[in-house]
Amino acid sequence: MNLEELNATATSERLARAKKRHHIHVCVGTACQALNSEQIAKALQAELKQRGQSHDAEVKCVGCPGLCSLGPLVEVESRVNGQATTDAPEEDRRKSVLYQFVKPEDAAEIIAHLDGEPVKRLETPLDQPFFTRQTKIVLENCGKIDPERIEDYIAAGGYQALMKALTEMTPQQVVDEITRSGLRGRGGAGFPTGLKWGTVAKADPNAYPTNVPEGIQSRKFVICNGDEGDPGAFMDRSLMEGDPHRILEGMAIAAYAVGANHGFIYVRAEYPLAVKRLRTAIRQAQRAGLLGNGIGGTAFSFNVDIRLGAGAFVCGEETALMASIEGGRGVPRPRPPFPAECGLWGCPTLINNVETLANVPPIIMKGADWFASIGTEKSKGTKVFALTGQVVNTGLIEVPMGITLREIVFDIGGGIPGGRQFKGVQTGGPSGGCIPAQFLDMPVDYESLAKVGSIMGSGGMIVMDDTTDMVEVARFFMEFCMDESCGKCIPCRAGTVQMHRILTKIQEGKATQRDIQILEELCDMVKHTSLCGLGQSAPNPVISTLRYFRDEYEKKINGHHKSKPNGLSD
Repeated sequence: MNLEELNATATSERLARAKKRHHIHVCVGTACQALNSEQIAKALQAELKQRGQSHDAEVKCVGCPGLCSLGPLVEVESRVNGQATTDAPEEDRRKSVLYQFVKPEDAAEIIAHLDGEPVKRLETPLDQPFFTRQTKIVLENCGKIDPERIEDYIAAGGYQALMKALTEMTPQQVVDEITRSGLRGRGGAGFPTGLKWGTVAKADPNAYPTNVPEGIQSRKFVICNGDEGDPGAFMDRSLMEGDPHRILEGMAIAAYAVGANHGFIYVRAEYPLAVKRLRTAIRQAQRAGLLGNGIGGTAFSFNVDIRLGAGAFVCGEETALMASIEGGRGVPRPRPPFPAECGLWGCPTLINNVETLANVPPIIMKGADWFASIGTEKSKGTKVFALTGQVVNTGLIEVPMGITLREIVFDIGGGIPGGRQFKGVQTGGPSGGCIPAQFLDMPVDYESLAKVGSIMGSGGMIVMDDTTDMVEVARFFMEFCMDESCGKCIPCRAGTVQMHRILTKIQEGKATQRDIQILEELCDMVKHTSLCGLGQSAPNPVISTLRYFRDEYEKKINGHHKSKPNGLSD
């Protein structure tokens, strides 16, 4: 499929959409699927057929629209300008109604009200801050397109950026555009994406001995890291489920920029729906000539394979991830050399997180200046967060860098339920820290989070109220890191066990001040001597809770408090 054919497909799909007066979008992400959303879609389709309205309305299964706490969600878009605009479908104005907690038995009532007033008992407002305060770039298609139809993605402008890069830009111009945009890695470290791309592009594929398997011609590789393992995080999963072609397009542009012809998407096997939709997307893109040999009629070729992870958190670390792809045990190796010079099978390798790659197509289409105008001076663009914990609106959000924690928790999140008080928010998963109420007006960006002892991480954000036991929070994350340690280096393997032992001792009311001192010494040792990011960041939840909630440790040590079995304070 060349550019002309791509444009023809997009126009055809938009015209077909404009002819339908009603579009009914049913979320079939993992959360809503667990609540029978597929049965809801079938019930809605059956009701349309029974009423003879299939010609005028369609039911579309879409990805996660974000507000998971109100699922299953059904959105009804209806044309408000009377006639279908067959010559200019972009002018096809529509209004939307969002229904919450939908059940299959609600289908008849929803269809009966398509041309009248909405079903008030199911309706939730779309003008609430949860939606209006977001800025969607990465998630713009989630909840709008069918992730299993490439035509839907093309109609939304999909693969235009890839064709622009291949036909109008040199690889170096693509690298320069990403560099000027200020995009930084969304996987946690925040490394400048353009700098990483430029390093791989310049790397000599013959600088190190290689052992590439037979059948793979490429000597440079692109890897999409979809091994999302943080407790409470589901950003990458939702993106892979809701807009898989966006990720493939970002990978293909990256491969063109750095000179790679083969890529891998590394996904944890616990994400079966994401794996299924990625495989479907790869097949569709190959059939359309948008992956494979001679993409879009050009000389550029790029193939993508999927590799499944076995659930090891350490495989989120890039060298452990590569070891797993190669068929070995997923353990990290010392650096340098870095993957950009000596990576997969000894070849230069570009590794980017799912969200990072999903930012690439809009940057290429709209330009670096557009992207750089969003966010802060050093943290450009938007960030996707999985907002969970003790907050009214739990779900997936995308906000500009620099927004305050208060705006996220109390405006978008709707505040703390049950009249409780805000106590803190944990960002960055097991590698992050706990941020107390005194920093609610702090901007959320890479530098600000680092100053208060936390990190952006991949985007997990857990809100805690005044019933939360912060020592138990630290112990929970330490237990996670202890269990997930690969055991290769002694500081992480032994240090996390000892820190967990002391935290348990504190919880049981058996610790002394000397234990606190030893805990702090262990944090310093593990942080500065561990081999990889798992061990180096494992002490962060302990360090931050000791820093901001030390009084809770002191009370337990002085015998003034015994923790309940559920870890909550008295």
